[in-house]
Amino acid sequence: MIKILDSNRAKIIEANKKDLDLYDPTDRAMYDRLIVDDYKIDTMIKAVKEVKDQEDPVDKIISEIELENGLKIQNKTAPFGTIMIIYESRPDVTIEAAVLAFKANSKILLKGGKEAINSNLVLVECWHEALEKHDLPTDLITFLNMNRIQTQEFLIAPTEKLDLIVPRGGEKLIAFVKEHAKCAVLISGRGNNFMYIHDDAEWEKTIEVMLNAKTQKISACNALDKILINKNIDQYSSKIQNLRQIFMTNKVELAMHSSLADVVPSGNSFEKEEVWEEEFLSMKAMIGAVESIDEAIEMINMYSGGHSSIIMTEKTKAAKKFMEQVDSAAVYHNASTRFTDGGQMGVGAELAISTDKLHHRGPLGLEQLVTNKYYVFGDGHVRD
Repeated sequence: MIKILDSNRAKIIEANKKDLDLYDPTDRAMYDRLIVDDYKIDTMIKAVKEVKDQEDPVDKIISEIELENGLKIQNKTAPFGTIMIIYESRPDVTIEAAVLAFKANSKILLKGGKEAINSNLVLVECWHEALEKHDLPTDLITFLNMNRIQTQEFLIAPTEKLDLIVPRGGEKLIAFVKEHAKCAVLISGRGNNFMYIHDDAEWEKTIEVMLNAKTQKISACNALDKILINKNIDQYSSKIQNLRQIFMTNKVELAMHSSLADVVPSGNSFEKEEVWEEEFLSMKAMIGAVESIDEAIEMINMYSGGHSSIIMTEKTKAAKKFMEQVDSAAVYHNASTRFTDGGQMGVGAELAISTDKLHHRGPLGLEQLVTNKYYVFGDGHVRD
């Protein structure tokens, strides 16, 4: 597959150009997710190499015990079986999801978005060529070219047994899958990530982390959207004005919440409360003020997508409290949310960032793409 991807660069980029010609040029986040260039192909090849070099995750002993009655019991990792992933925009998922499932001894059904159809079809052709070279059935990696109605019908009455579905996209997609699926669904949740600036936060460090989290890649689910600043921070008013200027300089649209009315010049518009729940996926951020770390934790747990949250503080005790009490898959102390990524966290290629608490939370890499099975060895044992 590595060789096939490398030798088909021109064909892949040409197919991607057909998709790009149809996209909305005002949607920068979509463009970031959709584009395939030589760099993107390099990252696809890197993902395949990383997974190839990882240890086989199947048939690993989790635990083993011999009971007093002589029964020997092993708990070992096992393949899921058939995994379906539903995703939007990103052709690189066609590579990462498939290579992970293949290595984990599972079949995968790829339901990519219509906006990347030409790119995805070529990439699946590459997969099938690789499988055929090793006399393996091509239906191990299957692309489902379905519209919304056909997808709904497939979820309600699948033509084959499904063991796990991973919807990777916005809230509407996730709700759609949860409504119709008949098997286990692992949620790759929305972002809407928060930063809380504590009253002792080091300001230059805070600005650097904030800008990276907000602007480094706006299309990512780990991008920053909301900022809560403690009103007791030194030079509170001037720091609010400083934030406004910094975001303006970096071309980030800023929504100032009404909690900042005492320091924001008159005429500045205040957003409605429901905006706290919105994932922007754009050069937009929202700032609000809180009286305490407890208020910040309460707001984050109420409004965020449960993905990634940051506290900026020099107080270890405050950081510990925040990280223990904020209900997110990843919690950060003085670091950007952009690190919530399989490669950045040492997991390697990922299927998704799970915001579920079962079966796994956080980057869903190769080791997490298995279930388990008990092997019980006896010699005519019967239970009394």
